[in-house]
Amino acid sequence: MDVNTKVLKKNAFRVTKQRGITASRIRVPGGHLEAKYLSMIQKIADTYGNGTVHITSRQGFEIPGIKYEDMPKVNELLQPIIEGLDINQEVPGQGYSAAGTRNVVACIGNKVCPYACYDTTKFAKRIEKAIFPNDLHFKIALTGCPNDCAKVRMHDFGIMGMTEPRYDRDRCVSCGACVKKCKKKSVAALKAVNYRVQRNEEKCIGCGECVLACPTAAWTRKQEKLYRLTIFGRTGKKNPRMGEDFIKWVDEDSIIKIILNTYDYVKKYIDPEAPGGKEHIGYIVDRTGFEEFKKWALKDVNLPSTAEICTPIYWKGIKY
Repeated sequence: MDVNTKVLKKNAFRVTKQRGITASRIRVPGGHLEAKYLSMIQKIADTYGNGTVHITSRQGFEIPGIKYEDMPKVNELLQPIIEGLDINQEVPGQGYSAAGTRNVVACIGNKVCPYACYDTTKFAKRIEKAIFPNDLHFKIALTGCPNDCAKVRMHDFGIMGMTEPRYDRDRCVSCGACVKKCKKKSVAALKAVNYRVQRNEEKCIGCGECVLACPTAAWTRKQEKLYRLTIFGRTGKKNPRMGEDFIKWVDEDSIIKIILNTYDYVKKYIDPEAPGGKEHIGYIVDRTGFEEFKKWALKDVNLPSTAEICTPIYWKGIKY
């Protein structure tokens, strides 16, 4: 069977090492789904695959062993999953509409984890809605707090939850629990002065350890959701490196606008001869310079007054 591999990959099927056999990639934005979809995935694997499912590193599923000629049937069975997960789709019934931008990854968030500052899955789905469908090679990950369980600094865009702690002097009993916890588990941004706690705002990373440690609720989380945005970390064989801080104490709307602006920047500067039409954004920034990227990224972005832009940025890592 003759197959256009570009079309196959755009439809979220993989070219495998076995001739005539493909694998279906199933996106799960934010890594959270209702359990009922697992039985649907099992049905596809048993009926058209080889009876196995691979859980990918990007929190999706991959069903191997599918024959090329069975792809339309698989797409029919994928439809209720795509609709149930509310994934953007150009043509209903014909599977996924893009495979370039990878599944948006997220830790479990504050629905379960006491350290998380926000609902990571909810924000991941919002980002998914804004960026898909798209064939450019973007990797985005979210984590609920600076513990970074989702390893966001290894992505093009890493989003860490931050909480701006609020201190009520009248509720404080000067027990020192918050100061001890901040020193032991965070960055020692708190100190006791005249039996009251002082917070070093420049040093604070917004982890919320003080809030969790306080027995009298003298420390509480600010209601506004703010984040640390890191950019252009990458793995791979060529010059892997960690992402660096771009903006601290930034809001959701600004993050989404920056990501969308970056799509425009990549379309302008991507190497037309890049293998597979894909090029990691970090390589483009290395070529154009950080200041050119920043000009594009911050276009029409209305940052909150709390935001702190880190500039200039220099990436460290292995050089070949």
